Amino acid sequence: MSIDITDLRSFYASPLGGVTRRFVGRAVGRFWGPLTGLRVLGLGYASPYLTAVRAECERALAFMPASQGVVNWPSTGASASALVDPLVMPLPDASIDRVLVVHALETVESPTELLHEIWRILTPGGRIILVAPNRRGLWARMDTTPFGYGQPYSRSQLKSLMRQTWFSPEGWAETLYVPPLRNRFLLRTAQAWEQIGIGFSLPFAGLHIVEATKQLYRPGAVRAVRRVARTAPVFVPSPAPASRTFLPTKGP
Repeated sequence: MSIDITDLRSFYASPLGGVTRRFVGRAVGRFWGPLTGLRVLGLGYASPYLTAVRAECERALAFMPASQGVVNWPSTGASASALVDPLVMPLPDASIDRVLVVHALETVESPTELLHEIWRILTPGGRIILVAPNRRGLWARMDTTPFGYGQPYSRSQLKSLMRQTWFSPEGWAETLYVPPLRNRFLLRTAQAWEQIGIGFSLPFAGLHIVEATKQLYRPGAVRAVRRVARTAPVFVPSPAPASRTFLPTKGP
């Protein structure tokens, strides 16, 4: 189930959305690394997190699923956003160095096809940063935020999905320990919730964030060789023709 672009914009314009942007942006920032000269793609609704790195990278694009809708990004200058089918993106093979996926994996119809398509457009050794709702957290259980829609994931499910689609998970983080309520007291104490959750490695974080690297070679399926029974010709000696005895003929 996808969420509309209008609801996404309204959420990030709210105080709870501001807390989300701050904590998720901080967690994602630990995985970016140097971006100078690199091409970066945000897939889903990643524009709130792309703005901070746009000036550093060579090029930043924001692709938004057709089922969600699209908004202009950035707000000034030439637009770098596009409405796309996330399973068939209009990019050549090995053309992107970093991909940030937010508000996409949990709502797409086929997660494996999505990750296969991201694998296709990533350069060799390219990296993906994936943000997904935690199935054990409150954020996936309440539809007051965009992370309450679609399919949440456990860490083991994300590991399995990554390996099935030729990615090697390398870094993990959890964030959003504060309950997803628009309560002023909770929002004022959000930093304390975050510090306690991270410090004690509590299991009810709202989001998983995983960084993975593209494997350079796809694993090939091993097929059993089918042996076809062949019949070899057998040569059987044929008997020698019977000798004929010619009797002399009598004269008249």
